[in-house]
Amino acid sequence: MQGDTLESHPGMERAIRCLICKKPVAPRARNPSFPFCSPRCRQVDLGRWLGEEYRVPERRADGEEQPPGTDDGSGSDA
Repeated sequence: MQGDTLESHPGMERAIRCLICKKPVAPRARNPSFPFCSPRCRQVDLGRWLGEEYRVPERRADGEEQPPGTDDGSGSDA
């Protein structure tokens, strides 16, 4: 293989890059900060979640957003 994938990290099945700084990440067995390269990058990621830089999109079953209170469960639309 070429580049800095498996050749520079013997024993790794595939090269994994840090989600923050893109440096190679050691396997979970040797790296308590996995999937990050260091505790610093792990804290940076946590700060981004807490600062609401990342968001998980809300998914509706019908694809439409329903205003609160419009589905009262009475079944009166039949």
